[in-house]
Amino acid sequence: MLRISKLTDYAIILLGQMARSDEQTYAAAELAEHTSIAMPTASKILKALARAGIVTSTRGARGGYALAQKPEHTSVARIIGALEGPIALTECGIEQDLCQQSSSCEIRGHWNVINRAILAALESVSLADMVRPAHVPAEVPVSLTRLQPPTR
Repeated sequence: MLRISKLTDYAIILLGQMARSDEQTYAAAELAEHTSIAMPTASKILKALARAGIVTSTRGARGGYALAQKPEHTSVARIIGALEGPIALTECGIEQDLCQQSSSCEIRGHWNVINRAILAALESVSLADMVRPAHVPAEVPVSLTRLQPPTR
């Protein structure tokens, strides 16, 4: 089963809360309270999102966190990448030298096609799509014809 971590799930929940009013700056405690995510966890996630440039952080009495871009311009792929690292189904999708079989593997190129398709799907869904009501689905245009395996 493919799964994202609980931290990534919580990150999307926190960002969703922020996306509903993208002009506002939020204190970590306020976001934690509104989302029912424990304060230490929310703080850890927000710091990771700030390092990735997805949110901005301002210190001081009126400080807090704000979205760095409009929700339409932040992809789910970017959010996942900020917390999980590179998106790939197999180790060779990240770095070919990680796998002991890389020198004799005949299917690596095919996994790359699948990795690119998944990445394209995740890149086509924005934070704005994620906060849209569930009865208004996001359109995910993934064309597998442009995701051909590399030629040898």
